[in-house]
This record gives sequence, structure tokens and C-alpha cells, in this order.
Amino acid sequence: MSKELVELAKRRGYFFPASGAYGGTAGFYVYGPQGAALKRNLTDAWRECFVTQEGHMEIDAPTVMPEAVFEASGHLDGFDDMIVECPECEASHRADHLVEDATEIEDAESIPIPEIEELIAEDDLQCPNCGSSLAGVEVSAFNLMFGTNIGPGSSSPGYLRPETAQGIFVEFPRLKEYARNQLPFGVTQIGRAYRNEISPRRSIIRVREFTQAELEHFIDPETDEPSLSEVADVEVPLYSATAQESDSSGEIEMWSIGDAVEEGVVDEWIAYYLGVAANWYDRIGVDMDRFRYRQHRPNELSHYSSDCWDAEVELDGNWIELTGFSYRSDYDLSKHGSYSDEEFTIFKQYDEPITVERPTVDPDMSVLGPEFGSAAAAITDELERLAQERPDAFDTEQVTVSVDGEEYAVPVDATGFAVEEVTESGEHITPHVIEPSFGIDRLIYTVLEHAYQEDEVDGEERTSLALRPDIAPTTVGVFPLMAKDGLADRAQEIVQYLRNAGFEVTYDDSGAIGRRYRRQDEIGTPYCVTVDYDSLDDDTVTVRERDSTEQERVSVDELSAHLTARLSDQTDT
Repeated sequence: MSKELVELAKRRGYFFPASGAYGGTAGFYVYGPQGAALKRNLTDAWRECFVTQEGHMEIDAPTVMPEAVFEASGHLDGFDDMIVECPECEASHRADHLVEDATEIEDAESIPIPEIEELIAEDDLQCPNCGSSLAGVEVSAFNLMFGTNIGPGSSSPGYLRPETAQGIFVEFPRLKEYARNQLPFGVTQIGRAYRNEISPRRSIIRVREFTQAELEHFIDPETDEPSLSEVADVEVPLYSATAQESDSSGEIEMWSIGDAVEEGVVDEWIAYYLGVAANWYDRIGVDMDRFRYRQHRPNELSHYSSDCWDAEVELDGNWIELTGFSYRSDYDLSKHGSYSDEEFTIFKQYDEPITVERPTVDPDMSVLGPEFGSAAAAITDELERLAQERPDAFDTEQVTVSVDGEEYAVPVDATGFAVEEVTESGEHITPHVIEPSFGIDRLIYTVLEHAYQEDEVDGEERTSLALRPDIAPTTVGVFPLMAKDGLADRAQEIVQYLRNAGFEVTYDDSGAIGRRYRRQDEIGTPYCVTVDYDSLDDDTVTVRERDSTEQERVSVDELSAHLTARLSDQTDT
């Protein structure tokens, strides 16, 4: 299937490898006229569901960010894949994929490097490029980010973002102002991301430049709740971590979202988005009989995630991740709060002010200065910290603090320690984050693969794409039966008439009419309109439906309304 689909995609202008004139560059693809339109329709559908209907914001942040961002996020140290380089041909390979391809292990990515080296040696795995043995060859960590320099020289290193999410987290101090400092609120972004994959493969499934649609939903974990009633009855196939680790080969189970939350199978916030997304996948044409939600096992979780479920689809016999639904807790905002000078918190107002006891210190610097010299300021900071964390430490005559590995004993009388009553109107909290993260390129491949059909029409083999009408890049193809006798002119008038009515229309007068139908079937165009000699007499045309190939005569005056009604019927089913 993948070979046939990739050939069709290239032939009909959906996608093809980039820079072919110079030999091509692995992992980079161009979306042709049909592919770019399909991508636009899918992202518009995503925006309608996850931005407009959910009431979230959308931003558009830069794709290059300074190194400090990725030091804070953890990507600089931990965003790695395992690489092994063939000593003979010097080809690089992703080590965990070699192990998965040669064994029954499904998720070698979670296995530590030393164990991967052992598996390669035990199975005597060979270089896929030249066949040389890779036993005993070192496996190392390879950071997937593309590095660059911002401006001339190398004094300001930066990276192409590996995920759009960081562009949202970094701007949280300003974005919270737009939300009037009120939780919960969500921020979305659709844009390019970059990962220097060791082994890009499966056409647009694993590439080095791709498009993400991500939503970061900031919540107060103590008080905020999702609108579960809206999705409580949505049935979803769940493959939990427990089922995956079951000795009796646990299976995918159908759950309603409401029951899954009630039984503790899924966190309520993640469950809400599983329900919303399931309806959306179905609407854009994902075959839900080839779909599941799979929970990450503990050793699979990313460094920022406390729980994660992947939306997966079956493609060519393999389960492929479409979307990750992750509970990122307060990891990202806390990290950026620690590494930057900004506040990544929100002030939460109490319903009523409260009075609390608060330990304080007011060190007597006329004592600490002469006694401790240049260390006095640091000692003061430590006394303040100690008063908050262990006020009972001041119950003796002197208190001991440690600064740069050296201990200092300070008379309590000189610390100015006291417990004061203060009235507080609220507190600063760090929001938690729920993240649905969609890979748009994989969605494009999926809707094409799930729409791909082969059948026979009028004794001839036919290939078609049964795309949903509201997702299809072209809605109507208009053909003159012959490109003469005024038929082409009338067809062109109908093209413009339909375009003015808002349809995506293509015109084709090349070749036999049957061949033109086949071309549009392969593109996935839902309807074709043929202008023939009768059209010149009675102003009617033939309308042909793609999947059934049924034809009917329709008045040109009623053509727009007729197509609108037919498309609406198909979209609603």
C-alpha cells in the first residue's frame, strides 16, 4: 500500500521529496498543489475544533530560539536518539530501530544504551547499508536539534525549535496577561518544527522538518475541571499501560470517556481531549476501526511528562503515533521560572483574605558584617531560607547555615528572627499543563491512506481517494465533453460561477472524458460536472459522484445549491 500511495501522491501533486534537482535531501518533502490544499483544509479543521470551539488563543512564535530556552526545557541535555555508525561504510543508523527490526522488541527506545549494545552483539546485527557486523560498535546519544548561530559569529548559539510548545511556554508571562491572569486558559500554535532524525523514513511519516498543531492548556490542578459531560458518551478504544504489560496479552478495550474517568483508567483532563479528538478524527476521515489510544508505559514517558496517551492508527500493518496527549504538570513553567528572570506563576486570589503566621529574619548587619565579612550577604540569604523551611532551627542560642560548603554559626539574637501574623489575599501558583500535540504530516498521510481505494468501474481497474468532501483539496471538476463548438466556453463560465459560490474547482479538457474522471478520482474530487451538447440547448449538466459513479442531470441554475446540499449530506454522515 505505501508504495502505491506514495506513487499516487507524487503523480497527483500531494507530496514528493524536496530538492530532487540536486539529488534530494532525506527527510524533507514538498507539498504539491493538492497536498498544500489538503494540509490547509486539515489545519483549518483543527483550528475550528481546538481553537474556535474550545475558546483558546492562537499565537505564531519564531522557529529559531536561543540556547538558553533549551537549557531550561531540558532538550539540550536529553532530547536524544541512539546512534550507531558503521565502521566500514560510515553510514549512521538509529540503534533502537535496528533492534526493533531484527527482534520482537516493540519499543527499544526505552532500553538503556548498554543493553542496546548487548542486543546488537547477541543478535549480530549488521549494517543495513553494507552488511558489515555492528557487534561491539559503540552506541551513543545523538541530540536531535538543529543548531545555528543567531547573528554573525558564534557568541549567540540558537536552535531550530524541536516542538512548537516552547514558543508558548517562554511567552507565558505575557500570554497570561491576555487571559487576565485567570485560569484555565489555552494557547495553541500551528507551525514548523525540526528534528535532525538519524534515519528519516516512511515518506512523510518520519521527517526532519514537519508541522505541528499543539495546544497548551494551563490549569489550576486543585480546582479546575474539564467539561466532561460534553464527551462522556464518546466511545474510544483504550490500550492502557496495564494491559500492555499484562502476561495474558492485554487487549484494547472500548470505554466511554465517562466510565474511563470514573474507573480511574484515564486522567479527567486527558480524557476530555481524547473524547474531543476522537470525534474530530472521525470527522476528517480517519478510519476509526484502525485507531486506538495507547498509554505510555512508565519507561516511555518523556522527561517532562507524568502521563501520556498516544492516538495511534494502523498503517501498512504498523501502529503509528498521530498525537500525544500529555500531562506535563508544572515542569515547563517551573523550569523557565528557574532559568529566567520572569515570573511563570499566576496570582490566585482567595475568596476571603486569611491571616497566617510567617517566620521572618532581620539580621543585624553591624554584627554579621564584622564577623563574617564578604560572606555576610550570602549568610543572610540562607537565614531567610532556613526561617521559611525550618523555623524550629531558631529555637536555640545559635543557628548554623552553610554557604559554599562552609558552615557558619550565627547567634540567634543577631538574626532578628520573629514570627509575624500577616494577612494574605492570595498566593502565587504555577499552573499545570495539558498538551494535545498533533503531527499534521502524519495526519495527511493517514487520511490519504485510509481513503485509498481500488475497485473496478465499467470493466476497468480504478484507483480513488474517498476523501471527506470538506477535506478534499478540490471539490468539483468541470469538463467540456469536447473543447469546441462553444462547450469549453460554457464550461469555463460554470467554473467561474462555482468559484464565486465558494467551491474549489478545477477545469480539465484534456483527453477522453473517462480518463478525466479517473484523474479526479485519484485526486479525491467528490464531484465532476460535464458540459455536453444538450447543455447548450437546455442549460443542464451531468453531475457525477466519485464513490458511486452515479450520474444525474442538473440545471445550471440549481447546480450550486445541488452541490452544496450533496456535500452537506456527506459531511454530516
